[in-house]
Amino acid sequence: MAKTQLDTLLKYEQEKVDRCAEQLKIAENEYQQNITRLQGVADYRLEYMKRLSQRAEQGLDSATYSHYHAFIAKLDQASSQVEIAMHQAKALAEQSKSLWLKQRQKLKAVQSLQEQRMKKLNLAEQKREQKMFDEIATQQFIRRNIR
Repeated sequence: MAKTQLDTLLKYEQEKVDRCAEQLKIAENEYQQNITRLQGVADYRLEYMKRLSQRAEQGLDSATYSHYHAFIAKLDQASSQVEIAMHQAKALAEQSKSLWLKQRQKLKAVQSLQEQRMKKLNLAEQKREQKMFDEIATQQFIRRNIR
């Protein structure tokens, strides 16, 4: 494979690694945001339960109790939805990480090919230079011996 083809392929694979890394970063951020949301809903629910408990100690009519209970049920539902979103985000992050790792392997393979190609080119150049120096030395030797 020509050097320019390997350079082009290497650039292409590096761009794919960069895109995969960006997708992984986005997926991990989404997962972390869902963890934070879930904790926020749980904290708010706990705080609301404390308020209910305090109000119950002072006396609470059934309508107010029903209101508190309905709102807590809505918080539980919201918590369940955020938990589902969190699991989906985690699965997406894991999938993105897998794709990123595979793409990095491809990139390393192309880099290895390029290194091998460069070694071959350098070796060929060294041989050519050595042949040229040998030719010069041979010509100088012949000229010295002709005189």
